[in-house]
Amino acid sequence: MTETLFLESSDVDGLATPAEFVDAVRDAYRQRGEGAPAEPRTKLGNADPPGFLTTYAAILPDTGAMGGYMYTAGFGAEDAWFTTPIFDPESGEPLALLDGASMNPFKTGATGAVAADELAREDARSAAIIGSGAQARGQLRALATVRDLETVWVYSPTKEHREAFAGEMDRRLDGSVAAVASAAAAVEGADIVVTATNASEPVFDGDALEEGTHVTAMGQYNPEKRELDAATIERAKYVPDLRDRAFQDAGSFLHALEEGVVDEDHVHAELGDVVAGNAPGRESDEEITVFDSGGTGIETVAGAYLLYEKATEAGLGETIDFAPGSQALTGE
Repeated sequence: MTETLFLESSDVDGLATPAEFVDAVRDAYRQRGEGAPAEPRTKLGNADPPGFLTTYAAILPDTGAMGGYMYTAGFGAEDAWFTTPIFDPESGEPLALLDGASMNPFKTGATGAVAADELAREDARSAAIIGSGAQARGQLRALATVRDLETVWVYSPTKEHREAFAGEMDRRLDGSVAAVASAAAAVEGADIVVTATNASEPVFDGDALEEGTHVTAMGQYNPEKRELDAATIERAKYVPDLRDRAFQDAGSFLHALEEGVVDEDHVHAELGDVVAGNAPGRESDEEITVFDSGGTGIETVAGAYLLYEKATEAGLGETIDFAPGSQALTGE
């Protein structure tokens, strides 16, 4: 038998800071750029009841972990469950099983922050956040660890939601955070734009982006849906989390490809290649950059292992036993 640590959501809530997630995720993408294996998500849909089962994985040899997410959303309960197993890449033994829901905004936000650190201007001080849910919160909190944000404008369609979000973040962050009445007002003059929505159509006009803007799009991983229009993709240096995903479920890129404004060579590099120094990030103050984030096992394994280490140090969680195949795979 192998003892494996089981961590409930209450064990890992607040266990790591946004900055710690950013550091862990940055190193994970560096490993990806140096050849660590990772694959885009597999998403299996169900019509009745409507829902989907998703999984993705990565191996991070320097971190000392491999694994990923398996989660469901929809179905009869109309909810979501996130399970996160991680394994030892040397022995293959299961290290931990986490209830992975609460870390989701933080590991995803950390990915956006790593990309912004590589692709946004060094002097970026203002941001636009399109969206006001948990993912928008995670993106902004992580972004504030890599840039000294002085002004943040927030837009989402429901006035009460955007105002509540702005009030909360204004109290939490050093800079000023305010709600605005339109996406156009949020994007105008912003050095960094983050979209964290469930929108099916573009949420702002790409022609309105000023030179030097960085955009992180993280709300969609569906070939039929997009947060960014073709103009944004056409004008930008385009960096996805995984190259293969750009052609699988990155709706913004696929729509631009279909409209003929870009071709397959428009994919500049994966984020890991930029972090590892294999490809340049921002090369001028005038350049527009886009990071297209759909979620990968890279940040998931990095975030889960960070929580596993901190939980182990704090004596949190409980152990469960896993029987190895040599003992249990008998057919008896």
